[in-house]
Amino acid sequence: MISKFIICLFIIAMTSLPYALAYDKVVVLTTKSGELVIEFFPDDAPGTVDNFIKLVESGFYDRTIFHRVIKDFMIQGGDPLTKPGAYEHVTQWGTGNAGYTIPAEFNDIKHNRGIVSMARSADPDSASSQFFIVHKDSNFLDGQYTVFGRLVTEKSYETLDKIASLEIADRDVPFDWGEGEILKAEIKDHSEIPNILELREPERIIPPPERIVPLPETNGEKYNNSLLGFSFDSPLGWSIQEPEKTQPNSPDVVVLGPLTDGFYPAISFLVENAEGKTLAEHMEEKIETLQNIDLANQLEILSEETTIIGDNTAHVVNTVGQFLTNTGPLSIKYKEITIKTNDKFYTLTYANQEKNFESILPRFNSVLETFEVDSKPNGGGCLIATAAFGSELASQVQQLREIRDSMLLQTKSGSAFMTAFNQLYYSFSPTIADWERQNPIFKEAVKLAITPLITTLSILQYVDIDSEQEMLGYGIGVILLNVGMYFVAPAIIIIKIRSKVNF
Repeated sequence: MISKFIICLFIIAMTSLPYALAYDKVVVLTTKSGELVIEFFPDDAPGTVDNFIKLVESGFYDRTIFHRVIKDFMIQGGDPLTKPGAYEHVTQWGTGNAGYTIPAEFNDIKHNRGIVSMARSADPDSASSQFFIVHKDSNFLDGQYTVFGRLVTEKSYETLDKIASLEIADRDVPFDWGEGEILKAEIKDHSEIPNILELREPERIIPPPERIVPLPETNGEKYNNSLLGFSFDSPLGWSIQEPEKTQPNSPDVVVLGPLTDGFYPAISFLVENAEGKTLAEHMEEKIETLQNIDLANQLEILSEETTIIGDNTAHVVNTVGQFLTNTGPLSIKYKEITIKTNDKFYTLTYANQEKNFESILPRFNSVLETFEVDSKPNGGGCLIATAAFGSELASQVQQLREIRDSMLLQTKSGSAFMTAFNQLYYSFSPTIADWERQNPIFKEAVKLAITPLITTLSILQYVDIDSEQEMLGYGIGVILLNVGMYFVAPAIIIIKIRSKVNF
């Protein structure tokens, strides 16, 4: 489940100019669901491109099937055992090849939607004829599989969606596998294909760590992100970055340590909306996602446990992964902690080479000890304050805050009431406040609805409260007044309307 955070160690870089094609040939795969037009990256994977072209020219892919379909991940094909009469049972699908293997040509092109990459087993050099087309960005595969092409027409992406949406049986084999059959694979000139998309340079991961420009160091000061609602003490000498958010599971904040043995130890932070899910449900979804992707078989979960961190429930996972780099195999160890608050999941992930993991672990523990969550982050805070911001109600809201601080919180009953009220209020308020920010009409509706409430609470600024009894008396009176306005009065009106209609 932690493989998604490998990319958390890097900052995403993109080129702003259109991609200059280095190969004037494309391959067209004709299926019952439509055409898939593929262009190639010969500079990044020359041997793989030559092998694919050779197999197409020989008719190797004709009548093969996309035998493995996982929606929101990829479709996989290229197995000669899926041809008519080439198999005894469908359980053989996925085990065939061209009778030889080719060397891996891992490169820095990211596995984004539409990318075509070679399938393989645990052996890096075991690719042969089987390939897969990415249906949804799957960047945890980056650098582990040979990317050699991508789809280049709008209709190709429509065909990809159709095949990826086929209903599947065991082993991810489509029930209606005929819809994913490659009837014909042929080579054409670029000029023969109408409506080719003007695609940019494929998105790439940044160069290996040894080529990263040194980053400015921190002085170990406290980092505070008011938008996301958390803070922590940064380790001395580590660099804090806020990378561009390219997908939901990419990190919001990354802290990189000094380069050690060609690797930057990293601590990443990811904030996700809970959307009513429990911590157990959230973690189960993560595990299920990884289990459905058996191409990502390099990670081993060492341990899992549920614990309490501060006042919140947390899930702790320790994982180790084996990855191939240009300089050989690399063993990376991870410690991931997901903390559940009322409306958010905060995930902290520490990653380092396994041999250096324990020596830097105290730095991560120090960050964890100082990690604090704001119960009312600016990213989705008080719905009353959001609705009133910039309006005539702003001054009244400020008066309410003064009443709360100088009057309610100065009595035991008032303090107890505010504690219970805040617990209920902030269970839904951040979500509604976010809606207010996104929809001006909804904001006006909320402002209209809360105006009577603000008016009744303002009464308290004109009274003198000298005892707990007076506090209870005025407080109960205000509550009953609001109950009357928001519930009793509308109910009476509805009853009267219904009685008139019946007559």
